[in-house]
Amino acid sequence: MIQVDRLTRYYGNVCAVDGISFHIRKGEIVGLLGPNGAGKTTTLRMLTGFLAPTSGTIRIQDTAIDEDPLAVKKCMGYLPESAPLYPDMLVFDYLGYVADIRQLPPFAKDTRIDELVDLCDLSAVMHKPVAELSKGYKQRVGLAHAMMSDPDILVLDEPTSGLDPNQIVEIREIIRRIGRQKTIILSTHILSEAEATCDRIMIIHQGKLVADGTTESIKQSAGGLNLLHLVFEDAAFDDVRRVVGAVPGVTDIQSITDHPLHVRLTIETDAVRKAVYGAIRSQDWTLMEMRPETRSLEAIFRDLTQEN
Repeated sequence: MIQVDRLTRYYGNVCAVDGISFHIRKGEIVGLLGPNGAGKTTTLRMLTGFLAPTSGTIRIQDTAIDEDPLAVKKCMGYLPESAPLYPDMLVFDYLGYVADIRQLPPFAKDTRIDELVDLCDLSAVMHKPVAELSKGYKQRVGLAHAMMSDPDILVLDEPTSGLDPNQIVEIREIIRRIGRQKTIILSTHILSEAEATCDRIMIIHQGKLVADGTTESIKQSAGGLNLLHLVFEDAAFDDVRRVVGAVPGVTDIQSITDHPLHVRLTIETDAVRKAVYGAIRSQDWTLMEMRPETRSLEAIFRDLTQEN
C-alpha cells in the first residue's frame, strides 16, 4: 500500500527527516509518535505530496509520488493539525462546497454527505457557522472533508490536539470505525492515544525512525530487562530477599509495598521463573500473584527520544 525508502528532507542545513524507510500494509492504523520537532509533520506532508523530499522515494499503491502526484493525491485524504475550514460558512454549505471541489457527481453528492454526517455525528451542527463550532466539532468537519472522496488512505496530523478528554474519545471512536475499511496514518505525541487507537507504532526522533512495531513488540524489545512482579499475603521482605534472591539468575529484588508485600524481581531470562516459583513453594508463604512486567510505553518513549 505505502512504501517509503530512505526518505530525507532538509530545510537549508537542517535535516528534518533523515533517511527513514518503512512499509504500511492495507488496513493498518499506524501511529507516528515523536516529540515536538521530531519530523512527524514533515514526513506526513511528504507522504501526501504537499512537500517534495530532498531524496528518497515514496510509492503509494505501486505509483511513485513524483511520477503521478495527482493520481496519488486522489487516493488520499489529509487532515492537517489545524483543519483548513472557512469560518463564515455553514457546515452544510461547506461540505457541499468540498463535494463540488472533489467533483462528486450530483447523484452521489447528497448521499456521500449524508454518510459522512452520520459517520462523524454532525447532524446537530449542520446549520451552524463553522466559526461557532467547538474544537471537537471542527475536527469532525475536517475529517468529513478529508474523507469526502472516499479515499483508500487517510493521513491525520495530531487529530486530537487541543481536545478535551470527552472529545478525544469521540474522535478516537470515529477513527476506529474508519479504520475498519481504510489505511490510516496519524501523528501524535499522546502515548495513550496511540496505544488505544493504533495497530502499529513508529517512533521518530530527530528525523530518524527509532522504533517500529506493535505496542507489545516495542515493549518487549526495548531495554532488555526481564521483570517479575510477586505479591505475597503473609511474607516478610527480608525473608523473600534471602530465599528468592539466592536463586541463580535473579539479579535484583526490590520491595514495592509492604502490606500486602509486592516485590519486583529482575531476572536474566524467562526460564528463571520456574526456579523462583520452586523457591517460593519451599517456604510457608501464600503467593497471591506472579506475573511478568513490561516497561511502559511512556518509559520507552522517553528513553528513545531523550536529547542525548
